[in-house]
Amino acid sequence: MIVGYARVSTADQSLNLQMDALNEYGCEEIFQEKMSGAKDDRPELIQALRMLRAGDKFVVYKLDRLARSTKRLIEIADELKERNIEFVSLQDNINTSTPAGKAMFGMLSVLAEFERDIIRERTMAGLKAARARGRKGGRPKANTQKLRQAIILYKSREMTVKEIQQETGISPSTLYRALSKEKQ
Repeated sequence: MIVGYARVSTADQSLNLQMDALNEYGCEEIFQEKMSGAKDDRPELIQALRMLRAGDKFVVYKLDRLARSTKRLIEIADELKERNIEFVSLQDNINTSTPAGKAMFGMLSVLAEFERDIIRERTMAGLKAARARGRKGGRPKANTQKLRQAIILYKSREMTVKEIQQETGISPSTLYRALSKEKQ
């Protein structure tokens, strides 16, 4: 049996390109997922791997659709090899039934992880540069005066939390977090 696996990272991305390629290759069963590749607990991938039997072929559109780290790619490749399951990555021209395919798989997985590390480094450098210019990320801090007012109203028990939110603009989670800190 030829089993395919298609994945995109976010719900608004399309699986169409991958699905077309996997169907054209002849996949009899295709598992689809909209979830980050950095997560190891992807239900559709787990189900696809469980379905495979000795002599089957596991097909992905591209290596980065299967896993984001060299370690995870190698773990999956080793598992497939132990179970006598062939692995094919269409865009990377990898077919682990050949010695060249096995070597290429190892090299490409290293390069994929290297590329991800470079992206992470650039992101961190960009954040550092933004901080140096006085820009800060994250959630804005609550107005302390309004937060104090919300706490007083809450303790007076004259208003509901929803009414306090409407009056002060302080969300229930911010109010409860402040009350919790106050107790400590």
